Amino acid sequence: MRPVTFPLLVLSAVLLTACETTSRSSSYQATQSPEPTYEQAQNSAFNAANYNAVAELMRRYQVPVSANNLPGAGGAGAPLIVTTLVNIDQLEQSSTFGRLISEQISSRLAQMGYGVVELKVRNGVYMKRNEGEFMLTREIKEVASAHRAQAVIVGTYAESSTLIYVSLKVVDPGRSMILAAYDYALPMDKQVRSLLRKSPQ
Repeated sequence: MRPVTFPLLVLSAVLLTACETTSRSSSYQATQSPEPTYEQAQNSAFNAANYNAVAELMRRYQVPVSANNLPGAGGAGAPLIVTTLVNIDQLEQSSTFGRLISEQISSRLAQMGYGVVELKVRNGVYMKRNEGEFMLTREIKEVASAHRAQAVIVGTYAESSTLIYVSLKVVDPGRSMILAAYDYALPMDKQVRSLLRKSPQ
């Protein structure tokens, strides 16, 4: 038997290292989620779910869109006010998730022809807890009165291990009476977890 030469040993070591590196690289790539495409972003299920929720909420509200959307005396032509969705366990706190859904609600309402008051003050949190009930704050009532708003849209969200539950309500700002409501759920996926981790500064 011929002795194994030193060059052959070196070549074998190089080949084994290359195979191991390739194997690790393939394993790493397999565990990484592929980046979303522009087409997937355009057809976001997250956006669609929130838009559908707004459509269902307004269907239950059953107030027609005014032909001119001019503010009236609280009638169909009066504008709507959208508050920031808040954590059901901490009403004084929201997150990027809550603010994003509020923005999408406003956008969808405008697309549907409703007048919407653009309102961004004090981090957009306009709810408080009073004897277990969610009440509009005095500030939002004053703003609603000044703009002669027909209603205020409020919302909360609650987290679970697999889902996040969202509750939307149309509220009469003068009487704090619920005029319509709609509940839905979103999957607690990586995207939603990322939005929940971001809180107002």
